[in-house]
Amino acid sequence: MNVAEFKIANKLITGSDALNSLEGEVRNLGIKKPLIVTDEILQKVGVVETVETELKDYEVGIYNRVKPEPEIELVEDCVNEIKSGHYDGLIAVGGGSAIDIAKAAAVLYTNNVPIEELFGTDNVQERGLPVIAIPTTAGTGSEVTNISILSDKKEQLKKGIVSPYLLPDVALVSPEMTLTMPKSVTAASGIDALVHAIEAFISVNASPITDALALKAIKMITIYLPKAYANPNDLKAREEMVTASLMAGMAFGNAGVGAVHALAYPLGGRFDIPHGISNALLLPYVMEWNKISNLEKFKEIAQAMGVDTRDLSDDEAADKAIKAMQQLSSYVEIPTSLQEFGITEEVIPHMADDASKITRLLNNNPRLFDVKDIEKIYRAAF
Repeated sequence: MNVAEFKIANKLITGSDALNSLEGEVRNLGIKKPLIVTDEILQKVGVVETVETELKDYEVGIYNRVKPEPEIELVEDCVNEIKSGHYDGLIAVGGGSAIDIAKAAAVLYTNNVPIEELFGTDNVQERGLPVIAIPTTAGTGSEVTNISILSDKKEQLKKGIVSPYLLPDVALVSPEMTLTMPKSVTAASGIDALVHAIEAFISVNASPITDALALKAIKMITIYLPKAYANPNDLKAREEMVTASLMAGMAFGNAGVGAVHALAYPLGGRFDIPHGISNALLLPYVMEWNKISNLEKFKEIAQAMGVDTRDLSDDEAADKAIKAMQQLSSYVEIPTSLQEFGITEEVIPHMADDASKITRLLNNNPRLFDVKDIEKIYRAAF
């Protein structure tokens, strides 16, 4: 008998006033001395201060050394901060990088093993410190997923820790927290959320629940990402985008992502291309490869993106879905080729070899790949 599980953060609090719940959630989790995990930019623009204001009765520490595409060593550095300050709970304020660092540090602190022993699936043995996630981007969905993705610079690869113990205890999702996002981050994170939704929808592990979440997220992102990009102060667009990102995160956190992510990892690991950009760049080429595996679902994607499919065959509708995705990416000025990042054809076989080893993700994909197939996709994207 087929069985589908559904995993999510213990509690979701959404809406414009979500941050007002922070102090009560810290108290409910028994946190006495919280550490905010964030980056320097969010501290400089006042976002961190907004969070601190809600915790005026607590002795709050700040770890602000998070970087984009975070490296393994940052987790170890954060754990050292936890130990030296005797903190007993983490509040992640930022995009996927800050949230992933906090989730990984929380379990590394309590498990007390080399971090290398945690990579892979279900290798975390003990529950971590309490984690409250407050996303400031609308894209990663990390606030509701059980995975932390980190860069291994030595091996030039992205690696994942996957465990139910990585699910945050509370996710506070407020559109106001995303208002400081630069346009480039709005674009990259928004398309990243679209990739999450599309890959979850066509995943071999999809379920009726994840399908419903994914399709709704696709529809919302198609409508509201251009609006948020055109006018960053459009609070309605921001609210719809954080909700869509959350729904996409719930979908892929249970159905998984596939080949787009697998092929994107070497781009981040080798060339430091932001994760959302890598995904967005590769999505149309992987969609083209995947479409024959489930034309009916691709037709549904087209419909969710506003395509009138009444007079189209399933194959024609699938092509329209790919074109609609490319149009959306062009609206928000996403790069369209590897060459734009200075990547040369000589490295393609090496990237293909790296990507072919990410079987945790490729196994979710509806169409099978070998190394030569992956090379073809990279060359199409070149």
